[in-house]
Amino acid sequence: MDAAEKSWLELLKRYFGFTSFRPLQREIIGDTLAGKDVFALLPTGGGKSLCFQLPALLRPGLTLVVSPLIALMKDQVDALQAAGVGATFLNSTLASTASAQRLRGLHRHEFRLLYVAPERLMLPGFLGDLQKWNVNLIAVDEAHCISEWGHDFRPEYRQLSDLRALLPNVPMMALTATATERVRADIIKLLQLREPNCFVASFNRPNLNYRVLAKAKPAAQVLEFLRARPRDSGIIYCQSRKGAGALALQLAQHGIPAKPYHAGLTAGERNEHQELFLRDDVRVMCATIAFGMGINKPNVRFVIHHDLPKNIEGYYQETGRAGRDGLPGECVLLFSAGDVAKQQGFIEEKTPEEQLLARQQLRQIVHYAESGGCRRAELLRYFGETFPSDNCAGCDNCLAPRATFDGTLAAQKLLSCVFRIRQRSQFGTGLNHVVEVLTGADTDRIRSWGHRQLSTYGIGREHSRADWQAIGRELVRLGYLRQAPGKFSTLEVTDDGFAALRERRKIILTKPMAAPPTAPEKTPRAGAIGCDEELFERLRRLRKSLADERLVLAYIVFSDVALRQMARYYPANDEEFSRISGVGEKKLQEFGAVFLAEIAAHLQSHPRQIFADDSFQAQGRRL
Repeated sequence: MDAAEKSWLELLKRYFGFTSFRPLQREIIGDTLAGKDVFALLPTGGGKSLCFQLPALLRPGLTLVVSPLIALMKDQVDALQAAGVGATFLNSTLASTASAQRLRGLHRHEFRLLYVAPERLMLPGFLGDLQKWNVNLIAVDEAHCISEWGHDFRPEYRQLSDLRALLPNVPMMALTATATERVRADIIKLLQLREPNCFVASFNRPNLNYRVLAKAKPAAQVLEFLRARPRDSGIIYCQSRKGAGALALQLAQHGIPAKPYHAGLTAGERNEHQELFLRDDVRVMCATIAFGMGINKPNVRFVIHHDLPKNIEGYYQETGRAGRDGLPGECVLLFSAGDVAKQQGFIEEKTPEEQLLARQQLRQIVHYAESGGCRRAELLRYFGETFPSDNCAGCDNCLAPRATFDGTLAAQKLLSCVFRIRQRSQFGTGLNHVVEVLTGADTDRIRSWGHRQLSTYGIGREHSRADWQAIGRELVRLGYLRQAPGKFSTLEVTDDGFAALRERRKIILTKPMAAPPTAPEKTPRAGAIGCDEELFERLRRLRKSLADERLVLAYIVFSDVALRQMARYYPANDEEFSRISGVGEKKLQEFGAVFLAEIAAHLQSHPRQIFADDSFQAQGRRL
């Protein structure tokens, strides 16, 4: 280890309480300090913020952080100030007197970091001030917002390229948690990054467990899930405002502290509900996709999708809000064919150009939901990454593989029907019509197109329409059928499908998912920290009390990881307490004595628990 890296680690421990870097942080920080432009794609919870926060402490001047997330600005600045770092933010929430006071501090060079929204940044007077503040780095957070191909495009981000002309010698860092290759290229082009080094971490979140459940009485399913996790906090995503509001009310009536969040509420109501959730006064947020971006709540333990998401990218982003602290998180999707039909209806309301992309995205998320393969591998494949194992041990299909059956006869019937329809009519049809022919339906199209005369008419009455739909989609996934893009998604048999028909090839299909119980699984989870649960709850109450006194969020005092380590290793003095993850110099001084006293008080009436053979003395050095 060279002297430079040693100084980085000293600051990392002093201010942030960590003794080592996460993947790619060291490399990103090194390039930044060398004055290079950087593109960094790190997953949620992967430590993006540290990549510009630590360099801000290592050289003179001001690090400018551009973020669209006004709520997150205050949280990050609170966390930095709690760690002893000079930081501030400027946005529309501040009164004019507060803004003026902060501007005076900036002119006196009192701050190392300034967080600002893009619309505030581009004001003429503000741009002039930037040239006086010795800006040493421009960090563009949520950089995917600059791309129209990103999932959260913000037009005001397009103006950020003007910063290149204004501050030509200042390096720029673009950061995002989710971006396809197309979006990455767009970010680099639009921000005019100069020969940037691109750092792309794995999209894998090993601490997250993925499950898809057949949607049946969803309110009861959600209630069962929540009752099995009485202390956990989480988000339930609903497709509609009405659905989010109704579910929150129903949960509250069953004694579960829940609030809705959607665009139909006033700004004041949304802010109030969000604050209650962030402060752990409400443990469940029932929300539309309007909620979540920029919500820095590390101890979200679960994300439930009550309804089918529109696309995989949004689903990945939303599930990523669970387990940001590295502790286990659960991601549950309730799936039904009815939700697919609803999404298809919404797509009909879009322009023809938008419909093409939306249908492709819908097919991808339905494929994910119905697949019998590894969920993690499916998600990573979407982002161009290959999962290196056949079993992730962290999704329903890997932990309890779905039953399969010999689907050869069913596949032959469906493939033959697709072929016969195209042979007779000289055009293809969508899956719905194929299923109607198989099940012997009597529709206007079947009569007018003469499809009652097909040899495959009515030969599939042994299966329901829903079952045939699922079989058809699986044959598309397996490559025996090809589904054309566009409104009608017509089917045709592929070369592999014809070969399967000719050779009477055995085809194994996956049985439809059932609605299994939603109780917590007993399988050990990645990221889990076994500890004295009673002491952990006691420390959580202490943390909330201290956070409320200071008007900050609980994680700013200490993360759940830190509390679990305290409840595992029972530190007894300052030296041992300083080994806990997230305990820097300032937090040791401010909180060490009170937490040590709470741990000692607990041990007066409870026996010390031993976990495996890792004593605090043995393990503490590498926390």
